[in-house]
Amino acid sequence: MEAGSLRSRHSSSPNGTKEAGIFNDYEEQHGHIRGIETSAETSLHRGLKARHISMIAIGGAIGTGLIIGTGKALAKAGPAAILISYSVIGFIVFLVMAGLGEISAWLPMSAGFTGYASRFCDPSLGFALGWTYWFKYIILPPNQLTASALVIQFWLPRDRVNPGVWIAIFLVVIIGINYFGVKFFGEFEFWLSSFKVVVIIGIILVSLVITAGGADGHARGFEYWRNPGAFNPKFNDEIPEGSLGRFLTFYSTLVTATFAFLGTELVGVTVGEAQNPRRTIPRAIKLTFYRIVVFYLISVFLVGMIVPYNDSKLAFANKAETSAAASPFVVAIELANINVLPHIVNASILLFVLSAANSDLYIASRTLYGLASDGSAPAIFRKTDKRGVPIYALFTSATFGLLAFLNVSDDSKAVFTYLVNVTTILGLISWISILVTHIWFVRARKAQGLTDDMMPYTAPLGIWGSYVALFICVLVAITKNFDAFIPSISANGNYKTFITGYIGIPVYLILIFGHKLVTKSKGVRPHECDFYTGKDIIDREEEEFLAEEAAKRAANPKYGRSFYKKWVSWLF
Repeated sequence: MEAGSLRSRHSSSPNGTKEAGIFNDYEEQHGHIRGIETSAETSLHRGLKARHISMIAIGGAIGTGLIIGTGKALAKAGPAAILISYSVIGFIVFLVMAGLGEISAWLPMSAGFTGYASRFCDPSLGFALGWTYWFKYIILPPNQLTASALVIQFWLPRDRVNPGVWIAIFLVVIIGINYFGVKFFGEFEFWLSSFKVVVIIGIILVSLVITAGGADGHARGFEYWRNPGAFNPKFNDEIPEGSLGRFLTFYSTLVTATFAFLGTELVGVTVGEAQNPRRTIPRAIKLTFYRIVVFYLISVFLVGMIVPYNDSKLAFANKAETSAAASPFVVAIELANINVLPHIVNASILLFVLSAANSDLYIASRTLYGLASDGSAPAIFRKTDKRGVPIYALFTSATFGLLAFLNVSDDSKAVFTYLVNVTTILGLISWISILVTHIWFVRARKAQGLTDDMMPYTAPLGIWGSYVALFICVLVAITKNFDAFIPSISANGNYKTFITGYIGIPVYLILIFGHKLVTKSKGVRPHECDFYTGKDIIDREEEEFLAEEAAKRAANPKYGRSFYKKWVSWLF
């Protein structure tokens, strides 16, 4: 059913109370509905067009985790193992996105994840989800800024130009992009994400040429799947080669795949600034599946065909940190004796990292804004300027970017390795919370008689898809650093890696139960779940947007038939 038809069917709540009346009474007393901002001083601007949302979704799915991280996974486990692990986690990501899309299409709240969890599941879950998600995204920008400095060292060593110079430049750039409003941010990310797509497609085509022997006359095909093999049988020196080694190496790549896919869910943060979100958000969700197949699974499949997992150059690349030298695709290019492409790939990686840092700061600021809108953070953080930018949330989040200057000292790089470990567990916790919220949402809407045909969008596999995804996410989160539990390994293991790998779980639980203890909050019962308060505001915004678009088309029959929409949008 089209979103527009919801206005006529659900303009009032089941008991007949008009939504507008509920909102007016609430607004007179409190000034805003929790999670939905309406005043000029606190509301975001819906400046993200459909093409912006679509490309931001792609940008969240494509990053250094794909172009670089696959190298370590390949060397660890072999080509078949990484193809299976990326397929499994890719399917889980799609289920997470589908559940999120169902909720956000019904009620696109300014508060995003936080507001959904609080309203449809449990206020304590919303509180914990919001703060852990913010913690994750204030850690990522300094890590990305550090990565940018390392990428530039591919051309300019640190003894010639101090990394702090590049960190300062890029920090100012990403703050500026976010400061000038969501339209500027959306346009910038649109073109950067478009470039990402072109680069990945180029890498896929080059990989196909190398596989077929077009680069050096050596047609590889499945040669490396046979020798050295599809699975690496050796996990480490303590565990003998065999079935156990193969399983452990495969399982270890699930964590690598998880880190590569983290950030795909960021579309859920954009709902408060998306034009016509009931159409654009589900569309971006639906396309996620195809992007995962094309950009991730094909890339991972091909890299296993063009680089043997035991190649010495791949082992060297895994020690090269973050630059073109660390990419398995560059290793394949070098093995095929193509000399120019490594520099092009390195420049591409630099833009990938800059885009990631930019979007990470955006997510951090909007998450803090959402927490404030939901009543879980000081109200000052929901204040916006004339461009609709949550200015206090932005600059508070940006200050953590200064942590990147720690990298100016060589001996502090290990700190960021541990921070990456923390972000992985926080990302898994975010997925778990979104899935739990979707399960509660579906239970509640069925209890209140909201059938699938009444929804603007429903998750293809419904509540059972979320149950499956939840089980796998919890399993991966618990066993993320499983090697610490193997006696022959843990005796010589790194306790810091173990702590940073699991610290997010107790923090998450402390936030949930601490919030319950202080606020005495209770979970939302299915028959008491509020599906309607504030929905008329979204309905009215949607109606005004569609009327404005119809008027533009009436005045100009060629309106909306741009070169992008006609010839390019199908690709993206």
